[in-house]
Amino acid sequence: MAKLHAYTDGACSGNPGPGGWGVLMRATEGGKTVKERELSGGEAATTNNRMELLAAIHALEALARDSEITIVTDSAYVKNGVTSWIHGWKRNGWMTAAKKPVKNVELWQRLDAAQKRHKVIWEWVKGHAGHPENERADELARAGMAPFKSAR
Repeated sequence: MAKLHAYTDGACSGNPGPGGWGVLMRATEGGKTVKERELSGGEAATTNNRMELLAAIHALEALARDSEITIVTDSAYVKNGVTSWIHGWKRNGWMTAAKKPVKNVELWQRLDAAQKRHKVIWEWVKGHAGHPENERADELARAGMAPFKSAR
């Protein structure tokens, strides 16, 4: 059975500003890549955190069937949010511990819904540290941002 990994990243030129998200999806068997897929997109006016969230969302939404997948992100915001903070937010009606509305709530809700059909393992890697798949996801995020950056 193939192992699925999605390497996700977001980028922003200015924060807020034009931004992009990128995903490198890879299926491996016996340590060998059997299939790869790249996804990217962007928005004209956004934040880095929104792009990081959209990368993870698009990775999960791209799966045609229920899957076991490891999502690798360099965003502590995404990893901590989805593995820890989200439980309290949901209990508190999408309010933070400080009783303030959760930022990017619609994306957190979309991510929560997207991961429900899958068995997801979340991993964090240090960004811009030479991790080849993370570097490729960053290239894809910057490519997704490019059309919006030139329109400024």
